[in-house]
Amino acid sequence: MATTDDKRPLIVVRRVKRKGGGHHGGAWKIAYADFVTAMMAFFLLMWLLSSTSKGDLQGVAEYFRTPMKVGLSGGTAAGDATSILQGGGKDLTRKVGQISVGEPAKGRQLNNLQASEAELTRQEDNRLKQLKKNIETAIEASPSLSPFKEQLKIELTPEGLRIQILDEKNRPMFDLGSAHLKDYTRVILRELAKLLNEVEQKIMLSGHTDAKPYASGERAYSNWELSSDRANASRRELIAGGMEESKILRVVGLSSAVPFNRDDPLDPSNRRISITVTNRKTEALIRRDGVATAGLEEPGNRAAVTASPRPPPPASATSPQAAPVPADNSVGWPARR
Repeated sequence: MATTDDKRPLIVVRRVKRKGGGHHGGAWKIAYADFVTAMMAFFLLMWLLSSTSKGDLQGVAEYFRTPMKVGLSGGTAAGDATSILQGGGKDLTRKVGQISVGEPAKGRQLNNLQASEAELTRQEDNRLKQLKKNIETAIEASPSLSPFKEQLKIELTPEGLRIQILDEKNRPMFDLGSAHLKDYTRVILRELAKLLNEVEQKIMLSGHTDAKPYASGERAYSNWELSSDRANASRRELIAGGMEESKILRVVGLSSAVPFNRDDPLDPSNRRISITVTNRKTEALIRRDGVATAGLEEPGNRAAVTASPRPPPPASATSPQAAPVPADNSVGWPARR
């Protein structure tokens, strides 16, 4: 038989055993990062305020006080385009609208034209430099041109790309006292014609002689006619070599007015043909005024362009390239070239 003690409830006590300190979460890290960011922004603001002039500060304050005031009073913006607050005004301290804050239309057009002209000039210079490189490469690679590379002078000038074919003492380009081309001169000109056709620029030709005069002086056939005839003979040979006729812009004879060797007017190198691939500026000048400095190798010889050579005599019917030589050429200077 059970006793009264057996009817009492059984009480169970459970004890939780704790193991050290647990994880407290990472919210404090985010709060700390926000605090650091806010401090950095604060010090940046303080630095900007300390480095800004008083007038700029007044303009900024006015903008935030009444941001719509400038627009409503007729202006386009508050402040300068280069200031902290982007806009079109010139003075941050101004409280009324500012008009004509942008660049004038004519000024923008002029700047655009200048930029376009500069780009066209740069592209043209690059084409002329490439042509110079192509000609030099062709001379080195061609068996027919390489023997004459010392007689070919190629250089860039303010007028364009100039190619000069010079006489040598024992290897002249023309027959004595005439405009009849030597066989190797024909080869040089025909090879150049193929390369000159690769560019769109116009071509100018100028003939030069040395200072050795004819016995008759300037009264009859002279160095003026001879240099003109030789320039035209070169023109015909370039066209025969495949160059388009429309590429010829000007053909002139300059006699001995522009020597290649100033120290020796009788030097054979003064007898030469200059081929100038003109740039746009030179072409426009010639088309407008009929004159240009192209063909004048030295700035000091600019006056030579005003010289007016006498018209050449009619060519012989049997030899269109050969110019008649006066009979009295045998007197005084028999070795006239």
